[in-house]
Amino acid sequence: MLDPNTTASAAHKAAAMDHEACAKHHHEAAESHAQQDTNKAKTSAKQAMSCCEKAAKQSVTACGCSAK
Repeated sequence: MLDPNTTASAAHKAAAMDHEACAKHHHEAAESHAQQDTNKAKTSAKQAMSCCEKAAKQSVTACGCSAK
């Protein structure tokens, strides 16, 4: 059986990595908009949305582990 603290730690680390990836794409989208590169901004925004969905799921899992 896995240690609950080890499981919670791993879950929070995974969620943090997903949120960091999401932030990177948001920054890229913002910079692309600032440079008026709409196509690149759209691509970055789509990537950010995908990462955000994954990050949200990871956060639910991580927080659920901590709540136990």
